[in-house]
Amino acid sequence: MIEIKVPDMTCSHCSSTITKAVKDLDPAATVDISLPDHLVRVESKASKDALLHCIADAGYTPQSP
Repeated sequence: MIEIKVPDMTCSHCSSTITKAVKDLDPAATVDISLPDHLVRVESKASKDALLHCIADAGYTPQSP
């Protein structure tokens, strides 16, 4: 399980956009989002760097917690 903090993720539209970005990278990924904690948890074969990059490309500022 990879955890990524996304401080600028604030609403359901944000979470949908990030989920889509991760699924575009790895369609088999499992994405769990906690809006109050600004946390994205991903079960994926993609590397953490690739996930950070795809979230950044979607317009957000991902951080490693």
